[in-house]
Amino acid sequence: MNAKEIQKATRANGLAFILNGLSIGTLLSRIPDFKDLLDISTGTFGTALFFAAFGVLTALTIVGRYAARYGSAPMTIIGGVTFALFYPVLGLIDSLVPFCIALFIFGFTLSWQDLSMNAQAHAIELRSNKRIMSRFHAMWSIGAVLGGSLGGLFAQQNIPILIHLLTISAFNLLLHLYIGRNLLPASADQHSLESKTRARPPLIFWQMGFIGFCAAVAEGASGDWGGILLRETFGASPFIATLPYIVFATMMVVGRLSGDHIAHKFGVKNSITVLGLIAGTGLSIGLFIGGPLGITFGWFCVGIGVSIVLPLMFSAAGDIAKDSYESRVAPSQAIAMVSGIAYFGFLVGPPFIGWIAELTSLRKAMFLPALLTIISAMYVRRVVPGGKRV
Repeated sequence: MNAKEIQKATRANGLAFILNGLSIGTLLSRIPDFKDLLDISTGTFGTALFFAAFGVLTALTIVGRYAARYGSAPMTIIGGVTFALFYPVLGLIDSLVPFCIALFIFGFTLSWQDLSMNAQAHAIELRSNKRIMSRFHAMWSIGAVLGGSLGGLFAQQNIPILIHLLTISAFNLLLHLYIGRNLLPASADQHSLESKTRARPPLIFWQMGFIGFCAAVAEGASGDWGGILLRETFGASPFIATLPYIVFATMMVVGRLSGDHIAHKFGVKNSITVLGLIAGTGLSIGLFIGGPLGITFGWFCVGIGVSIVLPLMFSAAGDIAKDSYESRVAPSQAIAMVSGIAYFGFLVGPPFIGWIAELTSLRKAMFLPALLTIISAMYVRRVVPGGKRV
């Protein structure tokens, strides 16, 4: 495989990350509108979000095996197209039960695309012999910034959610025509599954997944509850309420664009430890200050603090599977396992915060992700092995 083909695959998969981030970012910006449309309490809305987590878990049991068997490229395309086709359905729903069912399907298709494109990213890393996973995730964050900004403008202009989501869906489908022609071929990361699917996953992948889980709870909470916190607790306008997420996603871009260099210079353990402490303490300070300024500061710290955790965990999982467990676990399966556990946190964290908010307040409930980022910052030092890449 020559350098030109690897470069084309890098651009195509980067575009897949951008589109995924755009779709999520713009949807998250309309979360307060979904809550108002359904006319439900914070706790009930949190419960509804939990159905998306079930969708992610269901995909976790399927996608890793099929990505290993058929290759990550076709799974990335099928997942992306399925996700785009279902996406506008969320704009048709105005009652709780159909919303919960739709969130389950949303979580499943989102996880399908996400797990597959991360496996493709690792395959590109191996063939280019460069640490570039963090840059792929920077592309996701760039998409999230664009999506969040666009969604905030749509919300400010009272554009219907259905029209909003149909626009994003059409854009997604069109660009997947380019992505499908330029990813690495399926043969690049296909693996025999005869022994690998029956083996018990090594403990280290569960531990790495937990570290990602803690970071994802903070990331998910930043997207799902930031706008509601500013609107309902501090009376912010719809556009001002999107600023914390936009700042958060912007700092994710900054962190991830420099993340590969940071990890190479200071090591994975030191990088995640320091940045995790910044996320936890900064969010706590921002919540104590309150108001648009304090909340935006807290989201700023979370963005920079959790920015490189997930890409470093995914890349390390693929490397460890290839180097130490090749006869038991395919790299795509290891990445699927770690990312699946992590994204379960992304989806299950916000509902728990909603339940806590129902008992106390949303402002107090947001101290949970602050605590988890500090725990992950400490735990990573016990889990991640040394070595050139991990």
